[in-house]
Amino acid sequence: MSTLSVEEIKIRSDRYPKPSDIKFQYGTAGFRTLGSTLSSVLFRVGVLAALRSKKLDGKTIGVMVTASHNPEPDNGVKLVDPRGEMLESSWEVHATVLANAPNSGAFVAAVDELVKTAKIDLSKPARVVYARDTRPTGPELVAALKNGLEAMKAEYRDAGVTATPVLHYLVRTINTKGTKDSYGDDTEEGYLRKLSDAFKKLLAGKPPPPPLLIDCANGVGAVMAEKFKACLGDTFTINLANGAIHTPGALNNACGADFVKVNQKLPPSITLQPGQRACSVDGDADRLIYYYADERGQFHMLDGDKITALVASFIVELVKAAALDEHIKVGVIQTAYANGSSTKYLSARLPVRCVPTGVKHLHHAAEQYDVGVYFEANGHGTVLFSPAAQELVSGHNPSTPTQATALTNLKNVIDVINQTVGDALSDAFLVEVVLAHKSYSGVEWDSLYSDLPNRLVKVVVGDRNAFETEDAERRLVNPPGLQAKINELVGKYEGGRSFVRPSGTEDVVRVYAEAASRPQADDLAFRVAGLVYDEAGGDPLQRPREFL
Repeated sequence: MSTLSVEEIKIRSDRYPKPSDIKFQYGTAGFRTLGSTLSSVLFRVGVLAALRSKKLDGKTIGVMVTASHNPEPDNGVKLVDPRGEMLESSWEVHATVLANAPNSGAFVAAVDELVKTAKIDLSKPARVVYARDTRPTGPELVAALKNGLEAMKAEYRDAGVTATPVLHYLVRTINTKGTKDSYGDDTEEGYLRKLSDAFKKLLAGKPPPPPLLIDCANGVGAVMAEKFKACLGDTFTINLANGAIHTPGALNNACGADFVKVNQKLPPSITLQPGQRACSVDGDADRLIYYYADERGQFHMLDGDKITALVASFIVELVKAAALDEHIKVGVIQTAYANGSSTKYLSARLPVRCVPTGVKHLHHAAEQYDVGVYFEANGHGTVLFSPAAQELVSGHNPSTPTQATALTNLKNVIDVINQTVGDALSDAFLVEVVLAHKSYSGVEWDSLYSDLPNRLVKVVVGDRNAFETEDAERRLVNPPGLQAKINELVGKYEGGRSFVRPSGTEDVVRVYAEAASRPQADDLAFRVAGLVYDEAGGDPLQRPREFL
């Protein structure tokens, strides 16, 4: 078993000292904070990614440098395991320990300890592929990451500036290349071709859909959407808004999926004609929110819950039409953020399970079904087909033309979906396929069920870890007594529901509330937010005016 290049690691680590006043935490989205403070973390993540690869016999590990929907000054980094899934949770602890070692000596000692406890064979090769989004701090952070990889003598591949879902796709395709589980060509071109070819086949013979306007959040989604435009040609027209990737301060600013979902309104840069539909992606193109203007020009949002209802129903119909409904069971995974009306609508049609917030929880639960559909209300999600379900679809012999058509459509649906992670553009193509096959406009889609009015409020707190939850985050355990006060408030509102959970990505607590009417939902949300602010010891002089 070869040994660590201790001196090499120390010399390079000294170039990236850890800021003494920051405690880094690997959360649901990896490390995420001000980009200017992250160089030491990126160096150490380079070392960690190499160790993870060695632990897994030289399989390729992914590293994505992004802060997704966060403001432009933020940045972050997350590791991607060999099948394109999130880093195994036991390694999140290792990441946090390494990131917080106070100096290079302590860092090397922590690495040595990890090698021993995880029984890592250092003679194994290390292989890593990395990418970044368009943030201005990206290049310097990638330089620190490369230093970490080189300190470990890892083989690495730079996938350049691309969307998070593309990096996840690359990790899986690199690791399955030449096997029976091959997922496609291990290049960005392979990704573009796989998705756009399947999309074209699914639209063949349908009346051409009206052009789709995509708000790209002034992020890397604009780069990918432009490339898809070229692949799709005349099959489907995409028009782009908010594609200013070189304008300082523009990323996610008053645009993008998070802006639309939180504010429940159009980005100010977009105007819709009556009847027009559009969608917004976020800064790294892994979240999708749709919306349309009705005949009066009124804005209506179609979020992740609406996407779930549309997509799950369509897949159930295809499975039935292909005569596979005895063998393939479709299930839906939601979080506490799912609108109560969507849960009611879906539960009447297929199994629905609630899990804690965070992609890894949803993804893992979706793997328990033959076909697992998960979309968080914020628009992050995908559909997973189990290996057995995929074999059934590809090997089934249809006995009627209807079955044959449904089977062909199912095969192409599997290919248009990026099963590794939520992928805004892949998900948009899936939505467009369903709308085309069902001849739906935004109005028909929206009328599947009516959302209960809801409100999401952020409360800035000193320490988000003081807030602990249970029951898939629907109930607070700590601070003690706060849940009882929330229950008492909720009881005063018709159709009332509210829960409080610490953010996995920033020092805030999120308050969700829904009720039978918009004023009631707002009132409940701001009252609960007030309770949380006071409980967390918020400064009365700084208390936001809207908190009741």
